[in-house]
Amino acid sequence: MAQQKLTPRDLAEELGVSTQTLANWRWTGVGPRYTKLGDGRTSPVRYRRADVDAWLQARENGAAA
Repeated sequence: MAQQKLTPRDLAEELGVSTQTLANWRWTGVGPRYTKLGDGRTSPVRYRRADVDAWLQARENGAAA
């Protein structure tokens, strides 16, 4: 089964942040893992659902670090 992939717009809407915030997180390395679909600066970015869920779970209150 194919893994669900989210666009930055999809994920920004889901998290209640801007797409610029996601871009900043990618730049600083603090957001969820992502895949870049090319080598260029403007290549599309996608987030795997499993990576987003793992990132969110690691940030839940009371979660072990």
